Amino acid sequence: MIEKGAVLPLFYLPPVEYFTEMTIYNPDFIIDKHEHFPKQTYRNRANIYSPDGILTLVVPVVKGSKVHTPIKDVKISYDFRWQRLHWMSLQGCYRRSAYFEYYEDELAIFYEMKEQFLFDYNERLLHLLLKLLKIKASLKFTSAYEEAYLNLKDFRRSFSSKKQSEYPQKPYYQLFEDRHGFIKNLSIVDLLFNQGPQAVNYL
Repeated sequence: MIEKGAVLPLFYLPPVEYFTEMTIYNPDFIIDKHEHFPKQTYRNRANIYSPDGILTLVVPVVKGSKVHTPIKDVKISYDFRWQRLHWMSLQGCYRRSAYFEYYEDELAIFYEMKEQFLFDYNERLLHLLLKLLKIKASLKFTSAYEEAYLNLKDFRRSFSSKKQSEYPQKPYYQLFEDRHGFIKNLSIVDLLFNQGPQAVNYL
C-alpha cells in the first residue's frame, strides 16, 4: 500500500482529466479494485465527439450488479451487440481524424474479445492506452475496500459523467469543433485520435 499519492477508480476509455491526474501522481497512485459499483459513471461509459455533439458509449453490465457489488465482480453483458455499436461509433466519429488509423488495429481487438468482468476489460484497455500515450506507469491495486483514505487524494467520486467538469482544460483541435465548439474532458481517445503522439505533451 502506498503511503502518499492518490487512489483512482478504473474507467472505460477514461476522460482526459483522469490521465492528467494520473500523470501528476505517477508513480504514487493506486487503483481501487474493491469499491462498490456505482451506476452511471465512467466505470462503464465514455463520452466521445460525434457530428451531433457528445455521444455516450455505455458498456452494459449483467443485471444484478447492484450498488453493493464490488467492482471486480461486475460482469459485462453481451445480450446485445454493444461492441459492434461502440466500434462503429468510434469509426464514424473519428475515421477522418488525423491519427485514427495509427491506433485502430490495437483498439479494434477490444471490440472482438469477450472479457467476462468489467474490471478486467478496463484494466487491459488502460494498459493499452498508457502504451499508446507513451506513459510509463505500473498499475497497483487495493487489497480491500476502504471507505476513506487519510493520506491519499481520493478520486473515486471526483469524475462525473453527468455534469460539466470543473477541470481547466486548454483547447486542442477537435474534428467537429466548427459545429459545436471545443468540448472538454471527453474520452482520452478523442485526444489520441486528434493529437496522436502530441497527446502525452498535452497532458
